[in-house]
Amino acid sequence: MPTNILHFTRPVAPINEIELYAWIAQADDGDVLEYHRGALAIDRDKVISKLDEAECERIGQLADGAFRASEQELVHLVQRRLGPDCFSYLAIARPKLRQERVSLSQLLTQEAA
Repeated sequence: MPTNILHFTRPVAPINEIELYAWIAQADDGDVLEYHRGALAIDRDKVISKLDEAECERIGQLADGAFRASEQELVHLVQRRLGPDCFSYLAIARPKLRQERVSLSQLLTQEAA
């Protein structure tokens, strides 16, 4: 199987910030999640959006969570234009960093040297 094929996921129902983090935790490198479809800047603004206040709040928290995950280098955030005032907002899972385990004896040896 080629490694450049992306595994794209589009949730059946809108997701929230916690569900985004859960997806990030289990996603394989290169997996793609569409976390929002629409015009994010408009949809999250309670004044200009046509969505109800609770939905604007959910979208705002989700967008902020996606941004924080990007800042922590867990995902790449991209958008694809689908039409006028309509975009697909995508989170692409980045490779997870592997932390090397160091034994206590190694630490003690390094400290003694």
